[in-house]
Amino acid sequence: MDHYAARVAKVRLFASARDAAGTGSDELDGATVADVLDAAVERYGEAFDDVLATCRVWVNGDDVGTDHPVGPDDELAVLPPVSGGMT
Repeated sequence: MDHYAARVAKVRLFASARDAAGTGSDELDGATVADVLDAAVERYGEAFDDVLATCRVWVNGDDVGTDHPVGPDDELAVLPPVSGGMT
């Protein structure tokens, strides 16, 4: 296996991140969470970048740092802060 081959991770986008991207899911290249998020910003633009600044990113259900490695079997979830409650 060529260790220089692109790694494609599945990305799930929720709430305002989904709205800014115009999709709820995608597949993006990157060896780390930061690489995948950079690819998402390049694809979706400034509005997505603005939302991303407030988001948490989980890989396979775990809250991880941006230097966390990702591979083709990984799923990133981009989770904006949620507000709500009873009024």
